[in-house]
Amino acid sequence: MESNTLFVIDDAGNEIEMEVLFTFENEENGHKYVLYFNPEDESGEVFASIYDDEGNLSPIENEEEWALVEEVFNAFGSEEDEEKVS
Repeated sequence: MESNTLFVIDDAGNEIEMEVLFTFENEENGHKYVLYFNPEDESGEVFASIYDDEGNLSPIENEEEWALVEEVFNAFGSEEDEEKVS
C-alpha cells in the first residue's frame, strides 16, 4: 500500500475514507496485512485486513492470522509508547 488512506464500504453501502496505521507482510504465508482506522470515529477502533498487490482487501478469517495481527499490533503500540517517553 503506497497511500496513507483507503476506502471501505460499510454495511449500508457508504464509502468511508480510512487512514492506514501500518502494513506488514508475513513471509511464511505470503499475506500482506493492513491495519487502519476511521479518523472521524473517536472510539479508536482499529481494523485489519489482508490486501493484495492491486489494493483489494480481504477479511482475516482464521484464528492464527488474527493472533499474528494482534501480536504485531501490540508490538507497534509498545514502540509508539517508547517513542513518546524518549
